[in-house]
Amino acid sequence: MLRITDHIAIADWEMTETFSRASGPGGQNVNKVSTAVDLRFEAERSPHLTPEIKARLRRLAGRRWTADGAVLIRAEETRSQARNREIARERLAELIRAALVPRKRRIATRPTLSSQRRRLEGKAHRSTVKSLRSNPDAED
Repeated sequence: MLRITDHIAIADWEMTETFSRASGPGGQNVNKVSTAVDLRFEAERSPHLTPEIKARLRRLAGRRWTADGAVLIRAEETRSQARNREIARERLAELIRAALVPRKRRIATRPTLSSQRRRLEGKAHRSTVKSLRSNPDAED
């Protein structure tokens, strides 16, 4: 059981962990011990998440979201399998916590009159600067 918030907890059946050999430095430990963790969370089938949260999770997960609706997280930072499991689970929890927060709706606003005036004055100034760069013989 992975506790996300006071109201949301992910059951163990929703997550599967596979272990493989990690890449990078580590000497013989890398060649012998499967310390890297691939955590797969079946987000689309999860009864604990609402459809809105699942949609936000899909957007936040990006490439980590699979075609069948699962989130894949890989952790291979440390030489310890147990620590890598903790890291992967914490990453999943942070991702779900980020998906719980709805995006603020943007309130459409109009530009102020003074900002419009400044923009047009800037355009007119650039126009005169560029026209002064032209060859004076070209006007005739």
